[in-house]
Amino acid sequence: MPLTVEQKKEIVEQFGKDGKDTGSAEVQIALLTQRIRELTEHVKIHKKDNHSRYGLVKLVAQRKKMMKYLRKTNPESYVNTIKELKIRG
Repeated sequence: MPLTVEQKKEIVEQFGKDGKDTGSAEVQIALLTQRIRELTEHVKIHKKDNHSRYGLVKLVAQRKKMMKYLRKTNPESYVNTIKELKIRG
């Protein structure tokens, strides 16, 4: 199930610089993390859903690239984002 508009707004307000900052790396990582968490729960229930599993792997790879970029460009924001999202770096 995709993220609702309210969920996206909440994440953008929490991680963005303002309410319309949807393009920053922090916001994109937070949105990807939320989608990954939802898909992980789906895949745990539906073990034979390989199409969703493939999409999950692609999302994780995309988030990893975004985190690598953020670590290079803004290390302190990288550390804060990881702590706030409770993910490994």
